[in-house]
Amino acid sequence: MAAALAARSCLELSAAGRAPPRPPQELLFMPPGIAPLPAGRYSDSAGGFCYQESAQLGAATRNRWVRWSTSGDTVELVEESLDVNLLNNAVRLRIQGCPFLPGGVHLCEVQSHLVVLLLTAQTVHRLLLPHPARLYRSELITESQVQSVFTDISKIHIRDPSSYYVIPSVPGLAPNSVASAAWLSSEGEALFALPSASGGIFVLKLPPPDAPGSVSVVELKQSSVVQRFLTGWMPTAIRGDGGPSDVPVSLSVHCLDHDAFLFALCQDHKLRMWSYKDQMCLMVADLLEFMPVSRDLRLAAGTGHRLRLAFSQSLGLYLGVYMHAPKRGQFCVFQLVSTESNRYSLDHISSLFSSQETLVDFALTSAEIWALWHNEENQTVVKYINFEQNVAGQWNQVFVQPLPEEEVTVRQDQDPREIYLEYLFMPGRFSNAAIQKALQIFSQGTERHMDLTWDELRKEVTLAVENEFQGSVTEYECSPEEFWQLQVEFWSKFYACCLQYQEALSRPLALHLNPYTSMVCLLKKGSMSFLVPCSLVDHLYLLSNEHLLTEDDAAIFDDLEMSRDVVCLVQCLRLIGESISMEMAFIMEMACSRLQPPEKAAEQILEDLIANDTENVMEDIHSKLQEIRNPIHAIGLLIREMDYETDIDMERGETPHLALRMNLSQLFGSGTAAHVVCGGVAKICTVRFLLCRDLLILQQLLLRLGDPMVLGGGQLFQSQQDLLHRTSPLLLSYFLIRWASQFSTWPSFDSSLIHLKLSGPQTIVELFFQEVARKHIISRLFLQPNTSLAETSLNWPHLITSIVADFLPLLWPSNPSFLFPECLMGSCQYTQLQEYIRLLQPWCHVNMGSCCFMMGRCYLVMGEGHKALDCFCQAASEVGREEFLDRLIQPEEGEVVSKPRLQYYNKVLCLLEMLGLPELVIELATLAIMESAGDWRSQATLRTCIFKHHLDLGHNSEAYVALTQNPDPSRQLDCLRQLVVVLCERSQLQDLVEFPYVNLHNEVVGIIESHARAVDLMTHNYYELLYAFHVYRHNYRKAGTVMFEYGMRLGREVRTLRGLQKQGNCFLAAINCLRLIRPEYAWIVQPASGAVYERPGASPKRSHDGECMTVPTTRQIEILELEDLERECLLARIRLTLVEHDVSAAAVAGNSTPEETVSLLVRAGLFDSAITLCQTFKLPLTPIFEGLTFKCIKLQLGGEAAQAKAWDWLAANQLSALVTTKESSATDEAWRLLSSYLERYPSQNSLYHRCVINKLLAHGIPLPNWLINSYKEVDAAELLRLYLNYDLLEEAVDLVLEYVDAVLGKGHQYFGIEVPLSPVSPTMWLPYTAIDQLLQALRESSASENSVLYEKLNDKMEDYQQKVSVATMERLYCRP
Repeated sequence: MAAALAARSCLELSAAGRAPPRPPQELLFMPPGIAPLPAGRYSDSAGGFCYQESAQLGAATRNRWVRWSTSGDTVELVEESLDVNLLNNAVRLRIQGCPFLPGGVHLCEVQSHLVVLLLTAQTVHRLLLPHPARLYRSELITESQVQSVFTDISKIHIRDPSSYYVIPSVPGLAPNSVASAAWLSSEGEALFALPSASGGIFVLKLPPPDAPGSVSVVELKQSSVVQRFLTGWMPTAIRGDGGPSDVPVSLSVHCLDHDAFLFALCQDHKLRMWSYKDQMCLMVADLLEFMPVSRDLRLAAGTGHRLRLAFSQSLGLYLGVYMHAPKRGQFCVFQLVSTESNRYSLDHISSLFSSQETLVDFALTSAEIWALWHNEENQTVVKYINFEQNVAGQWNQVFVQPLPEEEVTVRQDQDPREIYLEYLFMPGRFSNAAIQKALQIFSQGTERHMDLTWDELRKEVTLAVENEFQGSVTEYECSPEEFWQLQVEFWSKFYACCLQYQEALSRPLALHLNPYTSMVCLLKKGSMSFLVPCSLVDHLYLLSNEHLLTEDDAAIFDDLEMSRDVVCLVQCLRLIGESISMEMAFIMEMACSRLQPPEKAAEQILEDLIANDTENVMEDIHSKLQEIRNPIHAIGLLIREMDYETDIDMERGETPHLALRMNLSQLFGSGTAAHVVCGGVAKICTVRFLLCRDLLILQQLLLRLGDPMVLGGGQLFQSQQDLLHRTSPLLLSYFLIRWASQFSTWPSFDSSLIHLKLSGPQTIVELFFQEVARKHIISRLFLQPNTSLAETSLNWPHLITSIVADFLPLLWPSNPSFLFPECLMGSCQYTQLQEYIRLLQPWCHVNMGSCCFMMGRCYLVMGEGHKALDCFCQAASEVGREEFLDRLIQPEEGEVVSKPRLQYYNKVLCLLEMLGLPELVIELATLAIMESAGDWRSQATLRTCIFKHHLDLGHNSEAYVALTQNPDPSRQLDCLRQLVVVLCERSQLQDLVEFPYVNLHNEVVGIIESHARAVDLMTHNYYELLYAFHVYRHNYRKAGTVMFEYGMRLGREVRTLRGLQKQGNCFLAAINCLRLIRPEYAWIVQPASGAVYERPGASPKRSHDGECMTVPTTRQIEILELEDLERECLLARIRLTLVEHDVSAAAVAGNSTPEETVSLLVRAGLFDSAITLCQTFKLPLTPIFEGLTFKCIKLQLGGEAAQAKAWDWLAANQLSALVTTKESSATDEAWRLLSSYLERYPSQNSLYHRCVINKLLAHGIPLPNWLINSYKEVDAAELLRLYLNYDLLEEAVDLVLEYVDAVLGKGHQYFGIEVPLSPVSPTMWLPYTAIDQLLQALRESSASENSVLYEKLNDKMEDYQQKVSVATMERLYCRP
């Protein structure tokens, strides 16, 4: 392709987003001492300022500029950026009573400041703002949002007298001129040039802001170069020199190092050049010499003339002059030429003529002129021309953004509200500001609809129109037709209001040209737009007929004949496009939307065209086709130019070095840049969709004609089979991208998409550009190995063209790149992604598997799981063939690599698991098992997955089957362990017990045992489960062993009442089990004591110094029979009785030995239970008698509280009924209990009596008579010895006296003597040793009463001795 971009037309792309306009900062200033002028004195104006380094890739001011607009006494300044979103970037300044001069805003850039110079009809102002390069910490800006230079403008002292000055009345401002100029001198002085009322120019100078000084005024007149200060004015009228004809109508200034050239285009059609330093007119040029002049023109004042300057370091200073004449105008371009001795002249470069009527603005570069007009229909016309290369004077067109259609067509079967809302809120059609203003007027209320978001605005519009509609309907009933008609009427009324404000806000005020980047913008009342180069195909299709006829064929292709063929082909397409009605166009739109073949729709449209051909369009097309030498080749060439299909990997590229990468991080990253780029894509796709539609219709016409002269003989088949089927996907591709450019995003809660709130609701194409595509495109464009930041400069026409050209392949459906759907999925745009894939799938056969996968993801989000599963299964067949799916299945670090399709299934299974869809996981895993034949590891993983989710769903039988089919023993054991735990937690023990566990019996037992020994006994019932498991399989000995171990551990670990209750039940269950076995097998092995069990994976036990303790490898095995279990059961029952009586004893009773339990029982007063326990375990009863005796002592010595408390434990022992005539006390009952025990449980050698008496005597308690009598009967001698031990001499004497009497026959039955002393009685004896000890103690005692006792006892013993001697002698004599 040979055409240069400069030789083609341009497109206007709007930068207005749909977000509500950010409210600017408001500033108000009323200069003192002036009389207010009417605000409408001057027309609205606009302009812009570019930073000097705006084209430098490494500069802080890259792609930044300031635009301004004036209206009356208000100026609004907005800083814009293509790279970052600027905060607080707008300011509205009102200088009350001082309307701004058109073009009276000038910005100058110095090292540390941005200086704003303002000129009004009565004042001049200077504002100092921080320069962006000094505003941030670093020139390298990597944030997506930064503060604007206007952020702190409210802190500027605008009222400071050094910042403004009132224009003096002498010489005063020329009343009929609006020209002005302002600049900064090299010393920092602010200079303002204005037309003087006396004719000429006066320059007002403000001293530097940081230096003291006064304001001075200089008048420049051709007749004098004498400097006049403010105090020394002399009116021109008095001097009599000059006249109104030399009043400047346009002023421009060119600054030098220490001077400034001031150029004035005056009403007398002359251009004057002044040196401010010398205050001398250096040159006067009569411009009428360069244009055809009539007498009328020479005499008329040139009030419509315009002057612009353009400076180039290499070419010098260019002057562009627009000479206005009635019904025509002429542009003259000059170059300033300097000669020796400071003499200057103009070198005429070019003269260009224009037939347009009203010039609004024009801009000049060293090679081009851009011009903005309003034609006779008040429509905007923008053209540009390269005056150096274009000798013929042919202007290039700029296809401006058309206004929305004046009427919206609504069919009877459509809802007017939906159609109008869709049309109003279509991206790029109406601005937010226009709809808000229309809403304000339409509502006719006081409520102001400001700062509404796109969705809020839509709701407010609907509400406003519906309220108006309902308020006007007076009848309660109306027909559907009348209702429909009324809706259309009110919606069309609101639409007309929107259209009116959109037209007003879209009216261009000026052109803004950036000389550093060659960027051209249209500045409008409410927004701005960009002019971008048009591609060749779009250029030819959009070009008007007269321009198309004059198009230079050599500028299209190198082959002239091919160029003529293409031009003729485009003319045919234009004829078809102009003949298609809205109804015909709708046929193709609906065919694409409803996934019908475009070829059929094209055929139907062709038939309608032929049927309605009243202007012989078909004949014109046929005649044009006759002019095409090779139509098939021309069509193929056109298709190739529009096809963005490529095999090149658009996603990957080399990584640039760090400094460049950081500078590129925000290039074209602002919302404005996204609107422009994506607007360009949308515009291209809209144009090319129409072109492809017309091309399809033309091909159908060629097929219908079948003329060998037209088709080129045997090329009919090629046309039908190749070109037709290539055009159809092309049309659908552009339809799809156009749809994506119009479909808005939905809000997302993702924090990474928070910028959506700042830039308003985007289209999904804008979202893709900002999130993904921009980084790829910028990296590709700036990947030259030797890229230098200092040398790299940005060229807007080349850059925007390259970005759009690289962006389209990323969006192209038939390219391998799958970044666009990935971005939609990552940004949670599920509805948009579903519709995108729906429109794509029937005809695009690239990335089919990836689309199925994405559709499955969307179905998952929408809750349609089974549809999602079908999509995932369809996508599986494309694994290994598509780049996206290959990236999807990349194994993570540490992941086992398997077959690609199995890896895909694993990824999908993880996705389904993450979303909590176990049924789908099971179904997909079952399918995946079929793919994993021969891969036992994958099968094990899948079987485990199936088992897990069946178990989660409560499908216990299916989970068991999956477990048994697992080929990996370790995984099988893990699953088995999980099955046991989960079913136990769910209390589904019957299933757990009844599963057959073929070849897994020991493993199950081991798992349950390990869990039983490792978890808390009271919260889990693994022992009971194991008991049921063994009982179900009739293994009673194992069941008994389990329950006995359970009981033992309960005693050790759960020392509570409930634990002891369960312990008793466990021992009973164990006894039960052994009783079900034959006696010879009714035994179990004693479980290991303590909590030491051999558990796999248990940590080794360590001593206090950290060394591992050696575990004994062997231990003695103890066999327990049924009797042993019964004894343990009794012990457990008695412990339970103890704890029920005294809960505090639970902590020590749970694992106490029988001896310890007896002590606890005695302490608690449960003597019956203690005796039973002692008898069972063959323990002595001594502790019992001692304890009971001690309790009797305490009761006897205690008070009423002790008496009352004693009834609790007395009631726990079985007392024999006592017939008494008086009420017994607790003490009496305790003594009676002791007495009954001594009678009931005799002991050898009266052990129990002795211990009782010992306890009483040790505590100094007198022995009760019943106890003395009882002990006298069994062992009086021992009682005597006890008396002696405790020095109870009197009691001992009484006992001996009674004992002697009993031996002699008096009361012998009370001492257990059957036959008293007699010659025939058995041998009898007395405890002489004890009696001797008693006598000795009495004899040695000094107490007088003891001597009496001694005499008494001694006499008794002597008497006894005598009787014994007599009896002995009698017995000896009586012996035969």
